[in-house]
Amino acid sequence: MTPDVVDTLVRVAVMGLGAAMLMDVWAFVLRRGFGVPTLDYALLGRWVGHLPAGRFTHERIAASAPVRSERQLGWCVHYAIGIVFAAVLVAIVGPAWLHDPTPWPAMAVGLGTVVAPWFVMQPAMGAGFAGSRSADPRATRLRNLGTHAVYGIGLYVTAAAMSTTT
Repeated sequence: MTPDVVDTLVRVAVMGLGAAMLMDVWAFVLRRGFGVPTLDYALLGRWVGHLPAGRFTHERIAASAPVRSERQLGWCVHYAIGIVFAAVLVAIVGPAWLHDPTPWPAMAVGLGTVVAPWFVMQPAMGAGFAGSRSADPRATRLRNLGTHAVYGIGLYVTAAAMSTTT
C-alpha cells in the first residue's frame, strides 16, 4: 500500500469514528437531557448476533433471545457502520475531499444513511419500514433524521479537524 492509500484509510476510519461518537453524544443529550428514547446498541448486537443462525427478522427484537456480549457487539457494529459510511462518502467525492472538506457532501451522505435504519434495521427488528410500527412513527422518523444529520455534521467536522493538521 502506498502512503497516500494508508493516509486515506486512516482518515476515513478516524472520520467514521468521530462522526459515530458525535451521534453518541447527541443520543446521550436526547436521552438524559430530554427523556427521548434512543437506540439501545445491545438490541443492535442482539440482531447481529442472530444473523449467523440465519435469523434476519424479528417480531420484536427486544423480545428475542439475548445473545452473548450483545451490548459490546452492538457498539462495535455501530462504530464499524460509521466507518463504512465514511468510506462511502470518500468513494463518492474522492480522497482529495479529505484535505479540503466542504459540509454539503458530508450532510448529504449523513442524511442518506437514514436509509439503513428505515429500510433494513427497523423492519428487521420489528419496528416496520421507517418506524411505521413504532409507538410514534412521525417522532421516530424525525429523531432518525436528526441523528443522521448529526452524523453528517460529524463527518464534516472530523474531516475539517484533520485537514487543519496536515
